[in-house]
Parts: sequence; structure tokens; C-alpha cells
Amino acid sequence: MTEHTCMEGSMSQSNEHGDPNGRDTHTHGVDADSDQRYVAIALALIVTFMAGEFVVGLIASSLALISDAGHMLTDAGALALALITIRLSRQPPKGIMTYGLKRAEILSAQINGTTLLVLAAVFCYEGVRRLIEPPAVRGGLVFVVGLAGIAVNLLATFALARANRESLNMRGSFQHILTDLFAFIATSAAGGIIYLAHGLYRLDAVAAFLVAFLMLRAGYGLVRDTTRVLLEAAPRGMDPDEIQQTLIGQPEVLGLEDFQLWEITSGFPALSAHVNVVGGIDCHAKRRELSKILSQRFRIEHSTLQVDHAESR
Repeated sequence: MTEHTCMEGSMSQSNEHGDPNGRDTHTHGVDADSDQRYVAIALALIVTFMAGEFVVGLIASSLALISDAGHMLTDAGALALALITIRLSRQPPKGIMTYGLKRAEILSAQINGTTLLVLAAVFCYEGVRRLIEPPAVRGGLVFVVGLAGIAVNLLATFALARANRESLNMRGSFQHILTDLFAFIATSAAGGIIYLAHGLYRLDAVAAFLVAFLMLRAGYGLVRDTTRVLLEAAPRGMDPDEIQQTLIGQPEVLGLEDFQLWEITSGFPALSAHVNVVGGIDCHAKRRELSKILSQRFRIEHSTLQVDHAESR
């Protein structure tokens, strides 16, 4: 097979992500300023309540409250990191950072997931210890603080639910807050039962185990998804074989070489390929046609296609 390179523009990206002003355009029109506002509201709520809950947890000798406060500390860190990441990801490409800092959100989400896993391990260890030797827990105090925590986390969850959760960074922050909401429900229930039953102190450790389980579940999902992006695996929900067969099935396309499909950051898939086409056709028009198919059928806006003529010997 002899190739005749189609010159002047055979390599082309179907769309450039990020405008000169640094606005992030890869998330399908999501307003990053709104995301920042929602995250800031949630952060203020979490930090205020966290300090009070930790003090009350010490007074009440409640592992469930202390573990909730520890989780809320990671919530606060996750939200603060999310604010920084939103700003970083909006920086336009320049210098050696040819994609800008868009992948900063993946690093942020992986940190969030890892902290959830580490905290879950710590609380499981402490929970086992307290199951063996349960301390006296002031159930009434735990119940009241749990109810307050439910109210605060409902407000924070409502704020973050309005942000863009296609972003793994925002999804990680939302998972932290949602896990805390469920944890406070469990903590409040345990506190109420301890108060009414006068002595079922092990329920406090059981509630802490539930919190740890929720942390493990959320943390594993975040670490799994961010690792896929960092290893440049094909985006979730996209079948590389289907995309290749679709391109090869187009008229005048003879084959593909060097096909690659990966994800720059959440919601930002990218594709590159060397396309061999029959001789004599307008390979520039064919490139535009294939790019349009990738955009409309697979929502791949960032594609780099090298289209070459190929003739039999």
C-alpha cells in the first residue's frame, strides 16, 4: 500500500476547547462562576457546623459525632480544593501546558476519593475498639446534634446539587456532602435509641461503621473513575470498537491506523487517528465529514484526524 499524503490541513482538531478569556467551555455550557458560588455556600455551612460538632462529640464521648466531624473536615478540604480547581481549570492553554490545567480537577477528585478511603479505615478500626469496650455516650446530645447536622447538610447538598456534576471534581465534593447527610441520619437515629434505651452504647460504633461503609463506597467510585482518566483509558460509556467500525464503514474510507481515544478531563473526550482513503477524493472534505460524525453521534468535539490517500501498488 502506497500512501499519498493530503497536504495543508490533513491534521486538524474539530473544535478548540477554551476561549481566549480562559472560560472553560468543555462542560457543555456550564457556568463555572455559578459552580464557585454554590461551592462557597456549601463550604461556609460545613466549616461553621464542623467546629461545633467536634466540641460536642468530645463532650458526649460519641465516636459517631467525632467521625462525622472528621468527615466534615475532609468535606471542607474537598470543597476548598474544588474552589481552587475550578479557577485553575479555567486557565487557557499556554507554554508547556498545552491543555491548560483542565486535568487539575481529576487530581482534586482523586484526592477526595483517597481521603474518604483513609478515613473509612480509621473509623472502622476505632469502631471495632469501641464495640469491645463501649464508652458511655450521651444519647440525647448526639440526637440533637445529628438533627442539626441533617439540616446543615441538606442545605449544602441542595447548593451542590445545582452545580455541574458531570465534573468529577464537583462529583467528588457532592459525594462528600451526601455521605455526611446519610451519616447524620444514622448518627441521629443511634443517639435517639441510646437515649431511650439507656445503655445501648454500642449503637454509636454501629453508626460509625455505617458512615465508614458510605465513605468506602463513595471513595472507591471516585478513585476508580479518576484512575481511568489518568491512565488515559477510553471514556466510560464509549466503545472504541464501535467508533472505529463507524469510521471505517464510511464511504471511501479504507482503514484506520494509530487510533486513540481518551479523556482529557471529565466531559472532555479526545480522539486521534490516521485515516486512509481512496485516491482522488477531497481528503479535506472527508476529514470534515468524519469529524462531524464524531461530534454528532459520539459527542467527541476534540478530534485530530490525519487523512491520507492510499492506492494499491
